[in-house]
Amino acid sequence: MTTAILAERRKLGLTGPEVFPLALGCMGMSGMYGPADDAESIATIHAAIDAGVNLIDTGDFYGMGHNEMLISNAVRFFREKVLLSVKFGAQRGPDGAWLGYDARPVAVKTALAYSLKRLGVAHIDIYRPARLDPKVPIEETIGAIAEMIEAGYVRYIGLSEVGPETIRRAAAVHPIVDLQIEYSLVSRGPEAKIFPALDELGIGVTAYGVLSRGLLSASQPTGASDIRNRFPRFNSDNLARNRQLAARLKQIANHKGVTPVQLAVAWALAKGDSIVPVMGARTRTQLAESLGALEVKLTAEEIAAVEAAIPADAVAGTRYDPGQMRVLDSEK
Repeated sequence: MTTAILAERRKLGLTGPEVFPLALGCMGMSGMYGPADDAESIATIHAAIDAGVNLIDTGDFYGMGHNEMLISNAVRFFREKVLLSVKFGAQRGPDGAWLGYDARPVAVKTALAYSLKRLGVAHIDIYRPARLDPKVPIEETIGAIAEMIEAGYVRYIGLSEVGPETIRRAAAVHPIVDLQIEYSLVSRGPEAKIFPALDELGIGVTAYGVLSRGLLSASQPTGASDIRNRFPRFNSDNLARNRQLAARLKQIANHKGVTPVQLAVAWALAKGDSIVPVMGARTRTQLAESLGALEVKLTAEEIAAVEAAIPADAVAGTRYDPGQMRVLDSEK
């Protein structure tokens, strides 16, 4: 059993709940990075809860519902200890194909009904559209979630991968507790315009992809089903260059006596008290390594040195394929 870790909690924005400084992202437990073991996934969720992690992130489209059902099995006796964050809106076919997004008010409420059933809970703590639906004004989507808050089915509203204008429009309808967005040493785009808007509005950050999907830890796609096969940073033309960045991070980490994973996570933690990194651990071993980042303290000089050694503009390839990059509101 994992021992509880004494760590100062972070508040999700001005209006959100207090959470452990690291969250657990469960996407990889449903085949997105290749095969995963359900028993080990559940054991990892239990170990995270034992350590004090209280924010668990999922999406209703992860494994077409498999992820929510897995989490349901894991937290059924620990519901009062966890906050469930759920993304919705991505449409998928029976073959796993990505078909677009649907964030109409009726779709919001339908998706919520099915998530509540799969998770086996009476309410979802943080509900968020996975992406901006270009066909639906964000005000309508947020308004529909606000109605579900009034009805008692949702506690808080979050956003994912949207830009400053959309954030402001959403916040004008209902308080937003956090924005989920990719943020890492090699994905620092949000620092320019998005983070200042969040600070102004009192909205927190749940940062995913802190390891750039394993790129910074020298992880590689495990097979044909691994979603990273579609990401430009992992293709043969770019991977060799990006491995050089991972090697630099490893060198700095070795000098400090930590692992590259711990250094990358510690860097994200040090970038602001409003940032909660989302660990994509699939095993207890990976979880333990990530939790070790809480013991890593970085000085301002060390942060500057890491950023100088691994400049964001040195990474080869975009974080998503060209089609997705074109529709990401956060990239506009």
